[in-house]
Amino acid sequence: MNNSNIEIFTTKDGKTEIQVQFDKETVWLNQYQLEELFETNRTSITKHISNIYKTKELEKESTCSKIAQVQKEGNRNIKRQINFYNLDVIIAVGYRVNSKRGTQFRMWANKILKKYLIKGFSINKKRLAQQNEQLRELQDSVKMLGNVLNQKSNTFKTKDFCLG
Repeated sequence: MNNSNIEIFTTKDGKTEIQVQFDKETVWLNQYQLEELFETNRTSITKHISNIYKTKELEKESTCSKIAQVQKEGNRNIKRQINFYNLDVIIAVGYRVNSKRGTQFRMWANKILKKYLIKGFSINKKRLAQQNEQLRELQDSVKMLGNVLNQKSNTFKTKDFCLG
């Protein structure tokens, strides 16, 4: 799992919190989570996803992944394969769903998109900081290696001097 920094949609009251799967540089939600995010029913979510694939707006193979989930039913643990949908599908559904939350999502997404288009770039500050830390570690390693080589070189010069 990659822990890259992402923009998070929250409602004006700040109460919505949805646990997301983050893998392969994208966010993944299942239909239950989409239902909660957009405050609509699963029938609507299913219909929108079906239409997104039917019109070839997105390809199912690259935007849908089956992930095993274990659910407790009575005394039994039941393992099911559940469809998870990536950020492309989440956004596509968000632009189709007709709910108050869907409208809030579209307003939020438009604001984020406009910000990135005007700036012309986006910076992942956490990833940049991690890369800077890796660069510092690499520089320290090179410096230590240089010191060791210097000491070895001085040792050889001293031995040559003593022998000569």
